[in-house]
Amino acid sequence: MADNSTFEVIIIGGSYSGLSAAMSLGRSLRKVLIIDSGKPCNRQTPHSHNFLTQDGEAPGTIALKAKKQVLDYPTVSFHEGLVTKAQKTENGFEILTEVGEKFTSKKMIFAAGLKDILPEINGFAECWGISILHCPYCHGYEARSTKTAIFANQDSGFHYAQLLSNWTKDLTLFTDGISILTAEQAETVKKNGIKIIEEPVSHIEHDNGKVQHIVFKDGSKFPVETIYCRPNFTQHCPIPEELGCEMTEQGLIKTDAFQKTTIDGVFACGDSTSGRSVAVSVSTGSIAGVFANNELTGEAFNS
Repeated sequence: MADNSTFEVIIIGGSYSGLSAAMSLGRSLRKVLIIDSGKPCNRQTPHSHNFLTQDGEAPGTIALKAKKQVLDYPTVSFHEGLVTKAQKTENGFEILTEVGEKFTSKKMIFAAGLKDILPEINGFAECWGISILHCPYCHGYEARSTKTAIFANQDSGFHYAQLLSNWTKDLTLFTDGISILTAEQAETVKKNGIKIIEEPVSHIEHDNGKVQHIVFKDGSKFPVETIYCRPNFTQHCPIPEELGCEMTEQGLIKTDAFQKTTIDGVFACGDSTSGRSVAVSVSTGSIAGVFANNELTGEAFNS
């Protein structure tokens, strides 16, 4: 390419949603740059599920196959780097990376995903995505009927108890301190044979990421095979909010049905906008790519 710093669309984030957006744009003959830092949130997860044609495949394998297919389109480029700043210009956007590289584009798509804020419990991070899970639709079938712990409190704990009872009857709810479930919630949980344990947790015993025991601060242990937890999260990339994109109460980037943010020319897709699901990420990425192209086509046609 004659100019390797000017693009029609820059996509920040090169996992499932970013690559899906790039495929729609590459097939639309658009000059696209994908910028990715190479640190997907599911890098520890051994298998991905609930995504047609790829059920049970390793997440990295799916991403590598997708990347190869996307880069077969000659107008799509991939750049490994970390974007640290973006600003609106008269003709679109200017993007800077941490090493001082500068790129410009007419449109931007944010697909950088979310960063988990894991509990400060020894052993938790090592098990995250392997035997400490967040989504039964992604992993519940494989963990069905196992001795399962719910690591949550309040509404989240109640919701998990209700949902997971479909996959296993061997459930225990750990609140890691005083339970703040309502009296009605606690009664319903116990009525379904689920014990609530309030003992503070010290650490997780595991074997290469496979949970063996929850260890309490008093030294006692509880054997488990699977733990479900939905930790807090933050946007992996703070730039959309810095640009002025409106966020939802849950901390996701607010978009419309076409994956447009509240800032003209800026789209967002994937986990950043809709939570965790490979299938949803691919879908929203495709939509973002299609409507970014529609904007470019309309602007050129009507100018």
